[in-house]
Amino acid sequence: MKSHEIETSHGRIAIRESRGNGTPLLMIHGNSSAGAIFAPQLEGEIGRNWRVIAPDLPGHGQSGDALDPDRSYSMEGYADAMTEVLAKLGISDTVVFGWSLGGHIGIEMISRFPGMRGLMITGTPPVAREEVGQGFKSGPDMALAGQEVFSDRNVESYARSTCGEPFEDQLLEIVARTDGRARRIMFEKFAAGTGGNQRDIVAEARLPIAVVNGRDEPFVELDFVSKVRFGNLWEGKTHVIDGAGHAPFRETPAVFDDYLRRFMRDCTA
Repeated sequence: MKSHEIETSHGRIAIRESRGNGTPLLMIHGNSSAGAIFAPQLEGEIGRNWRVIAPDLPGHGQSGDALDPDRSYSMEGYADAMTEVLAKLGISDTVVFGWSLGGHIGIEMISRFPGMRGLMITGTPPVAREEVGQGFKSGPDMALAGQEVFSDRNVESYARSTCGEPFEDQLLEIVARTDGRARRIMFEKFAAGTGGNQRDIVAEARLPIAVVNGRDEPFVELDFVSKVRFGNLWEGKTHVIDGAGHAPFRETPAVFDDYLRRFMRDCTA
């Protein structure tokens, strides 16, 4: 795996890349996380077979804070940033995987990046503004998603609920590092409906969209997701992984990677 940084109009972006030479796979992390969360894929068979690219979003991980928080800290702002990253890397076509917030970013990228071969989402309900309460479960950790200032207890609670097991101290550092404004501004803009209508975007999309969730998902209403209309739903159904919560790519990587491997092959056949 190699790490490097690039300068963008949104700020300095840190990027991890696997050693694979196959079709690019852009992996977009979730709220208050970082690209390092995808270590099982970067360092495993997925990363050997394909060129896995895992940036840290502005205000997250080893990236700099956003130069203009109001511009960058939203689903559509992050989508602009990731599209710019691909352009800076000279990538004209890629498969995208988005986890949680990253899935919403991937949905926003569909109209911005015509070279997207396919999109896989995990922990991401494609909701219209008026459906937020139906797509997401309420609870104390869900409330933290838009909270600017975190106590040490908030950091640990959010890290554990989003990342599951195995739990490592690095996860605490990643959550604690996040620019708190990123949570607050993103959540305010999401509630205000500043981005696209994601329910309509996925219904009208022609590219294949794969939906893979953990059965013990703590934030997303899986029944809601199973009823969402997709224009091109991969394998004609949503997939659920037993024994996994919000982050099946790290909780049950062998099972998850089988889905991702099949999806990559279908998108690049």
